[in-house]
Amino acid sequence: MITAALLLAYAACVGVLGPLASRRSAWHDRAPMLAIVSYLTAAWSVIAATALAGLTLAVHATALGGGLSYLVGACVQRLRDTYATPGGTSLAVGGLGLAGLVLLCTVATGAARLRAGRRAALRHAETARLVGQEMAELEATVVDDPRPAAYCLPGPQPTIVLTTGTLQLLDDAQLAAVLAHERAHLASRHHLLMTMARTGRMVFPFIPLMREADTQVARLAELHADDAARAGDSGPLATALVILATGGSVAPAAMAAAATDVLQRVTRLLRPALPLGPRRRLLLRAAVLALAISPVLLALLPALLALALGPVPAA
Repeated sequence: MITAALLLAYAACVGVLGPLASRRSAWHDRAPMLAIVSYLTAAWSVIAATALAGLTLAVHATALGGGLSYLVGACVQRLRDTYATPGGTSLAVGGLGLAGLVLLCTVATGAARLRAGRRAALRHAETARLVGQEMAELEATVVDDPRPAAYCLPGPQPTIVLTTGTLQLLDDAQLAAVLAHERAHLASRHHLLMTMARTGRMVFPFIPLMREADTQVARLAELHADDAARAGDSGPLATALVILATGGSVAPAAMAAAATDVLQRVTRLLRPALPLGPRRRLLLRAAVLALAISPVLLALLPALLALALGPVPAA
């Protein structure tokens, strides 16, 4: 019971206080991919902690108590005592129901998001190739539209789509920067990271961290693609972003080069901040690792105590 309470308290603290702490952090834009990993790890640790809380409520009424006792080398009785559930079978069944519901919703929602995104991207890519013209030298499909737009469509056949308006307005350097941006989206599989964030939000829409992660992962994915595309000279990409942002709308199934916070991105490109130092990166990675393993450690705390205390003395 205590273990379940600790896990739920952890989920509540991280889920509510996490966004407050992240807003005070100035390093996210300096290391976008590390920030994405930190958001996703924190969000999914909340899901894991909630599911594990349900399992720890049920562990005393299942064979897990005996199995864990042999695994950690402690006696069955000691582990059963540390995992004891005062509510008995009814609370154990409720715990299993909570864990099963969280796991089922997470898996079902994630799978549905992936299928829907895959179908939408595939249909859009097929339409673009049907009405447009593939240009091998650009490794992109060009669609006849006077509005400037550039975006990528992930899937079995990743496709970068440009409009004729883009080709008319961008010079060679700007076009190369935009194409590099879109290739970075595809190479880094940003669509999967965004799906993970959206899944967390759909499973727990009432938790502030889930809403924050969904928004921030999409924004940080653009910054990460910007970093990959600028190749030492930020001017062409910054100019291209302004042109694309003011030239027309972009398909909702795509991740666009000018989709989010253009003014902030242009300012960041033209006035880049110093990158994070190795020591700070190491500390941040350690913090991410701590978030990842904390729910498991909390769930196993009674087992570790049982191991430390050893077998119950014979009467």
